[in-house]
Amino acid sequence: MTSQAIEGACAFAWRNYLLFHSGISENDNRRFALYSYVAGLRGAGENDFDLLQIAAVAYLKKLDELHDDRCARVAADQILADCLESRSPQPGTQL
Repeated sequence: MTSQAIEGACAFAWRNYLLFHSGISENDNRRFALYSYVAGLRGAGENDFDLLQIAAVAYLKKLDELHDDRCARVAADQILADCLESRSPQPGTQL
C-alpha cells in the first residue's frame, strides 16, 4: 500500500496541475519534488490517502506561489495540519 498511496496521490496532484499549467513537461522537476514531498509524509507515518492527495495539491500550489521547495513544504505541512485538526473531535463533543 505504501508505494500505491504515494504514486496515487502524486498522480492525482500532477494530473490536476497539468490541467492548469499547459506547456509543462511530464518530466518537470516539480514532479520529482512532489514525489519526494509525499514520500516524506508517508515515511513520517501519514497513511490517509485523502490527506496525502490534499497535501500533494497544496504542495504544488505553494511551490508555484513561493518558488522555494522548503517554504512550499512548510506551507503544505501547515495545510495538512489544519486538515488533521478539523477532522479530530473537538473538546466537549460526544462521539
